[in-house]
Amino acid sequence: MLHQAWQLYGRWCRWSSPFIHLLTLTVVTFGVLAPLICHRLLHSYFYLRHWHLNPMSQEFLEQNQQEGQAALHYFEKLQIPNASKASGSDAFQPLLLVTIITVQRRNDFHYVLQVASRFHRLLQKCGARCQSHRILLCNVESDPRSHQDVRLLSSFFPMVSRDKTGENPDPRVNQFEKEKQDYVFCLEQSLLAYNPEYILIVEDDAVPEEEIFAVLQHLLLARFSKPYLRDALYFKLYHPERLQRYFNPEPMRILEWLGLGMFLGPVLNCVYSWATGRPSLSWPIVLFFALYSMALSELVGRHYMLELRRLAPMLYNIVPVTECCTPAMLFSAPSAHRALGYLKGLHCRQGFAKDIALYSLLRTKGENAYVVEPNLVRHVGMYSSLRLNDNPKLL
Repeated sequence: MLHQAWQLYGRWCRWSSPFIHLLTLTVVTFGVLAPLICHRLLHSYFYLRHWHLNPMSQEFLEQNQQEGQAALHYFEKLQIPNASKASGSDAFQPLLLVTIITVQRRNDFHYVLQVASRFHRLLQKCGARCQSHRILLCNVESDPRSHQDVRLLSSFFPMVSRDKTGENPDPRVNQFEKEKQDYVFCLEQSLLAYNPEYILIVEDDAVPEEEIFAVLQHLLLARFSKPYLRDALYFKLYHPERLQRYFNPEPMRILEWLGLGMFLGPVLNCVYSWATGRPSLSWPIVLFFALYSMALSELVGRHYMLELRRLAPMLYNIVPVTECCTPAMLFSAPSAHRALGYLKGLHCRQGFAKDIALYSLLRTKGENAYVVEPNLVRHVGMYSSLRLNDNPKLL
C-alpha cells in the first residue's frame, strides 16, 4: 500500500506532470505576477489601498484642477456668437440634445467647464456626422447669477435656468427632492426647447470619453432599432467601476463570467497541449483553465476587461440596468415624457435619491432600462453637491 502511494506521488510530482505544471502556473500567476502588475490598478483586488490610495487621490485632484484651468482657458480664447436663450421656435429638430445640468460647486475645479469644453471639442471633431446634435445648459443654482462658470458659458451655448431667487424654501423639499425636481425641470425644458428625438442628460462632473459620439451614432441608428431597446425607459452611460465586478448578484454578469470560462478553458488547454506536446483535449485541464481564467479576470478586475470593447462601437455591450447612478442618462423623447410623469409622482429623500427612484419605476411600472458598457463618461467630481467632504478619496 505504501509502495503504491509512493508511486502515485512520484507520478503526480515529477516535473513533467500536468499537476506540477498547473500548480506552478497558479502560484506564479496569483502569488507573484498579478500582485506585481496590478498593485496600482484602482479597481483590482490586488490594489494596495494603504500604499496608493492617498497619493493617487491627491494626484487625481491636482490633475483635475489643471484640467479645470485648461477648460477655462479654452473658453476664454474661443469666439462664438451669443446663444444664451434656448427657443423651440426653430424648425430644426435635433437627433440628439446633450443637456448639461449644473449647480455651483467649488470654483477651482470648473467641473461644468471641463464637461462643456470636452463636448464642444468632440462635436467639432465629429463634423458632419454630428450636425444634428445640440448642446443645452440647464442651470439649477437657486440664484442662477451666482454660478460664475455658467455666466461664461452662456455666451457659447443656449441656456435655461431654474430661478428660485426670493422664494421661501419649502420645508418639505430636502436636498434629494430638490435634486429630483431639478432633474425633472431640465428634462422638461429640453423637450420644450428643442423637441429632440433623444436627450442625453449629463451631470456637470461627467466628462465624455473620446469615442462617445461614434458609439452613440452606432447605438441610435443601428442597435436601438430592436423593439426591446427602442421602448426602454432610459439608458445609463455610466456605472461606477467599483460595482462592475463579476461577483455580483446580477444574473447577466454571472452568465458572462461563465461564458468567459467556457471560452478560455478550451483555448488555454490547446495552448498548454501545444507547449507540452500532449493530447489536444483533457477535460480536467479544460476545467482548470476555465476556473483559472474566471478567477484571474475577477481578481484583476472586470472593469479592465471591459476596456477592450472600446476597440469598436459595435463591441459595446448593452445589459439590464442596475440601481446606481445618474451622471449620464439617455432618453428617447417618448420615454422622457413617461419618466417625467413618473418622477413627478415620487418624493425623494435620503436613501431614495433620484437614481433609486428611477430604478424603482422598472418594477412598479413594468418598464425596462439598460446600461452601456464600458462607460461613455468619466465621473470626475470628487466634491459632491449633496454630501460635504473635505478630504475626498478615489474609493
